[in-house]
Amino acid sequence: MWQLPTFEEYKEQNKSDVARPEIPAGENGGAITAALFVGEFAEKTPWVHLDIAGTALLDNAKGYYIKGATGVPTRTLITLVQSLAK
Repeated sequence: MWQLPTFEEYKEQNKSDVARPEIPAGENGGAITAALFVGEFAEKTPWVHLDIAGTALLDNAKGYYIKGATGVPTRTLITLVQSLAK
């Protein structure tokens, strides 16, 4: 995980007359524009954007993952909550 850069120029891609603009996957800073879109609604509330679309589903079993929904980043979130609870 890493902190995405949230450059102001990416906000231009989210301007739309409809509630949800089209966020192109894998091009033009899609993860960044998605994060900025979430941030517009969060206002001053601390927030994070977990961009898991690319890892959400598997066509075939791989390692300890079964075919289908992966649950990414469930293990990471559990570890985070456990560490914050200490």
